[in-house]
Amino acid sequence: MLESHEEYNPSSLHAEGRRARAALDAARQRIATALGAARNEIVFTSSGTESDNLAILGVARAAGAGAHVVSSATEHHAVLGALDRLQEEGFEITVLPVGVDGRVDAGEFEAALRPNTVLASVAYANNETGTVQPIAQLSAIARRRGVAFHTDAVQAARWLSLAPNELGVDLLTLSAHKAGGPHGAGLLYVRSGVPLAPISYGGGQESGRRSGTHNLPGILGMAAAFDLAASERKRAASGVAALRDRFEAAVCAEVPDVRVNGAGERLPNFLNLSFAGVESIALLIALDLAGVAASAGSACTSGSPEPSHVLRAMGIEERWQRSAIRFTLGTETSAAEIDRVAALVPSLVSGLRDPAALRGDG
Repeated sequence: MLESHEEYNPSSLHAEGRRARAALDAARQRIATALGAARNEIVFTSSGTESDNLAILGVARAAGAGAHVVSSATEHHAVLGALDRLQEEGFEITVLPVGVDGRVDAGEFEAALRPNTVLASVAYANNETGTVQPIAQLSAIARRRGVAFHTDAVQAARWLSLAPNELGVDLLTLSAHKAGGPHGAGLLYVRSGVPLAPISYGGGQESGRRSGTHNLPGILGMAAAFDLAASERKRAASGVAALRDRFEAAVCAEVPDVRVNGAGERLPNFLNLSFAGVESIALLIALDLAGVAASAGSACTSGSPEPSHVLRAMGIEERWQRSAIRFTLGTETSAAEIDRVAALVPSLVSGLRDPAALRGDG
């Protein structure tokens, strides 16, 4: 990456540009090989958000207004926002509910597909609870019905197999930073033959599918990150899952009135907990002051916590939604850090709890 900062635009025709193009092509091949894909099926973007937008808007617009798209209520806002835009343009949208475990029901999914359905989009793993969806099962249903299937695999990049052929998907979104790579680099896998209209116009890079000067350092870092993630996946996943389970057991044993959100099949590094009688923003601040970086299971606007659309879609009561905290671990997380936070959480929760809320009075 450092060396490539001195490279020229890969679209330039002079010798320096050709050298940059060679580096770009090598990175594309490296990623394609890791995914078991063809080079021309890799489209470089700036982020997972852009890749999601390109997949959903691109496939739908290529089909034309009036086409139907199916997704789920727990998708990332990059997907939900694109669906809202399509609806404004006259496309038909079906947003499926999920169970209390956060998973899409295969029967409901199949029932939602229509003769004019052109695309289904369901995330591989949720960005708030870590819930893993039955992607291979859902994509097989879509394929039988002639429907293109997209999955946002951003959260899964470091932990689960990403091979599109194994998953049976036609489009797959990835972002470098979730695999330990740099920010500002992403990609969209597009199976050969899937129609895709561009959503940006200009120089015609990426075979006309995504215009814009390539972020060569970011792309090179992304290729290296995916290689490292693939080589370390099994060992890293089992080690991190053991620490996550250790933390979960310790907190649940010491803190009364706590619940695990999305307790089915999850990514190994995710733990979403709700603490009755505690506002998540207050607990986040207390954790931050203690040197612990966590996040709410909700977006905060102007300092006011907004209940998570993911937890709401799972049918979880609002009092649990407003007390949700997402703890995420990494490959660098140590047992000592886990034990320190597990010892810290009970006292913080106890000091912040509202007795009236616990009694159901508030």
